[in-house]
Amino acid sequence: MEKKRKLGYYMIVLILGAVVGSVLGDALSFLLPAGVLKQFFLKSVNFSVGPAPFNLSIIKLTLGFAININIVGVIGIFLVAYVLRWMD
Repeated sequence: MEKKRKLGYYMIVLILGAVVGSVLGDALSFLLPAGVLKQFFLKSVNFSVGPAPFNLSIIKLTLGFAININIVGVIGIFLVAYVLRWMD
């Protein structure tokens, strides 16, 4: 019987996976020669919201959010999910 996982577990998997994917992507950028394979693994899609300025007279805030997703980042997320599942 499978345990029900909480939202925090999935957030940890996403954040750690993104970090591992970023490290792997940086390593691949140095190791792979320029060409189609390097473009395939390191081409990213950008999602961003903002910046959204808030001026409240006393304090000024500017909020924004951006995500860069690529194949190596997705591989990193699956790798971390597999390792954490195996450790459980």
